[in-house]
Amino acid sequence: MYPDYMLESIKLVEKTRKERFEKVKRGERLHPPMTMQEREDILSRFHPDYKLDAKKPIRVGPNKGEKMISRVVDLLESHSRINPQQFSINPPDIETDVLIIGGGGAGCMSAIWARKNNAKVVLVSKLRIGDANSMMSQGGMQAAVNPHDNPVIHYLDIMGGGHFDNKPDLVRALTMDAPMIVEYLNSLGVIWDREEDGHFSTKPGGGTSRRRMLSARDYTGAEIMRVLRDEVKSHPEDIKIIEYNSAIELIKDEDGQAAGAILYNMETDEYIVVKSKTTIITTGGFGRLHIKGFATTNHYGATGDGLVLAYRAGAKLLYMDSVQYHPTGAAFPEQIVGFLITEKVRGLGGQPVNKYGEPFVFPLEPRDIEASAFIRECTERNNGIKTPTGKVGIWLDSPIIEMISGKGTIQKALPAMYRQFKRFDIDITKQPMLVYPTLHYQNGGIEINEYGETTIPNLFVAGEASGGVHGRNRLMGNSVLDYNVFGRRAGIHAALKAKEVKIKKLTLEHVNQYEKELEEAGIQTERTAPILIPEYRNAEVLKRHRIDYNPFIHTLT
Repeated sequence: MYPDYMLESIKLVEKTRKERFEKVKRGERLHPPMTMQEREDILSRFHPDYKLDAKKPIRVGPNKGEKMISRVVDLLESHSRINPQQFSINPPDIETDVLIIGGGGAGCMSAIWARKNNAKVVLVSKLRIGDANSMMSQGGMQAAVNPHDNPVIHYLDIMGGGHFDNKPDLVRALTMDAPMIVEYLNSLGVIWDREEDGHFSTKPGGGTSRRRMLSARDYTGAEIMRVLRDEVKSHPEDIKIIEYNSAIELIKDEDGQAAGAILYNMETDEYIVVKSKTTIITTGGFGRLHIKGFATTNHYGATGDGLVLAYRAGAKLLYMDSVQYHPTGAAFPEQIVGFLITEKVRGLGGQPVNKYGEPFVFPLEPRDIEASAFIRECTERNNGIKTPTGKVGIWLDSPIIEMISGKGTIQKALPAMYRQFKRFDIDITKQPMLVYPTLHYQNGGIEINEYGETTIPNLFVAGEASGGVHGRNRLMGNSVLDYNVFGRRAGIHAALKAKEVKIKKLTLEHVNQYEKELEEAGIQTERTAPILIPEYRNAEVLKRHRIDYNPFIHTLT
């Protein structure tokens, strides 16, 4: 329930709604799209990536000297969770063809296609299989399936949205595979939204020139994960699932090939050594680092583990100077701050307006531009609405959706969103949502080629942990497509590669070398990584009765 002072602002939103609706009916834009110069200006002045303290050079590893997001540098310039001198990896506890680290969409798709290519698979998940950002994605998946669309147009939209920093071969693979992926998921049982004539229903998204976003109401990620997870679990003879185990270090052989990983059991504190012919990292992003203090849409385990594992082993990272802040994260009520308000709301006609009910930005700008406009409206222009805890946001006018498309549209197209707010006595068919940018996606990641291969032999990556396909800004719906396309590609090629790989003596020498680099660079820290689980407990309370309490151990500060 909104407090009384917010209701005064909502009245102003209601007052302008009819006029805004009439403009929509006439086909008029409420606010013109920005020119390229305006976009560059608003990014440089308001996007968090452009703040002076947002980035710093990393002092060790393959990207030494490059500027990265400061919190990521701290993560990478941390010690291993183990001392290689006191850790035995021979003999291994488990041997397999393909080891997949991460149980989300990319991991499940990789496992399915590795099995299809006759590989034995071990799939490791930090939490339960499916506890991932993949499960939480709402709005949809882009694919050029309409007669008025094609993969070339999709390709151009992605390149433009990514500021033309994307790796072209990755974008080509993404867009060309997209229609096939839709049909494959359809064959597994994904219940896509359809028109009355049976054709796929598609909606527009920010930065796109065609309506190509397919959806399953606003449960798209959950629906896709339902069928992927079921398919993985249907083949226990070929896919071994290990839950509540985190990979804390990759293992290499004496020739420098990726050869498995050390797992840490989150429940028993035991270690498991897995030897594999090929390894696929599908660990997702780093939202739980809360970069620049932003709330996040990400699931509890999104702490950038794959970046640490791969970088310490010698893999190059790409575009780690770029973070995506989704424009519409919940700013109120407090219990769901940062919760994703899917871009589908704006695709259906929902309008961002300030505290006076005035439109101030074209609703379907690319995400980084839209987020920057929201920040400007709340800071420089002081046209946001403050919450009781001092946060700030603007209104996303959802009731206008039902004026445009008819009563019942929201409950039909956005049932999860409707129920989420209804829990707090807010009816989004009658009242707008208060929103503000939220940390959403890791634009960069581990560099791969079109088959998911890294620069380390036998190491593959798929999904959000990879870098290059989205450039420095991802467009809506392409992350879901990404983990499906490259999960499949990595699974296939990891399985084929496993048939010819000969693994030699296992070693952790790369960890020793990384520790030596930290020492030579003069980096003195007590941080350890990967983090595994973020720390939200109050440090002052924790240390009150603890003589040797050290908040830096196993946490990132």
